[in-house]
Amino acid sequence: MFKSKSSRDSHLVVDALIGPQVVIRGDVVFSGGLYVEGRIEGRVIAEEGAKAVLTLAEQGHIDGEVRASVVVLSGRMDGDVHAGERIELTPTARVNGNVHYQVVEMGAGAQLNGRLVHAAAMAALPSPEAVAMQEKAEAAEA
Repeated sequence: MFKSKSSRDSHLVVDALIGPQVVIRGDVVFSGGLYVEGRIEGRVIAEEGAKAVLTLAEQGHIDGEVRASVVVLSGRMDGDVHAGERIELTPTARVNGNVHYQVVEMGAGAQLNGRLVHAAAMAALPSPEAVAMQEKAEAAEA
């Protein structure tokens, strides 16, 4: 049905399509393949444990946080992206936010205004709660 511009995917499975004339204001929860040609003003979150692929078309726009296994961005993204497995930024991608990833593929011309944060780097850092508990324990010992 739709062909992906990704060099890794020979075809793209689309379970849900948000067309170019559609604007969604609110959070979207999905599993499977979600193809966005329109605009989403809210978070786009894959169901917990689901194999989920989000594809943002060149004319698409997401204004909010994204969390999915695989994310392919060709359009405009304003918000942080969390890709559990892989993220691809095509040459037309425009991202304003931090990108959290396992594997990243970035085409020449893609724009990223934010930080690339590798998931292993985040796992190596203690959580804020763990730091607070450690500080309390050290203060109690003193």
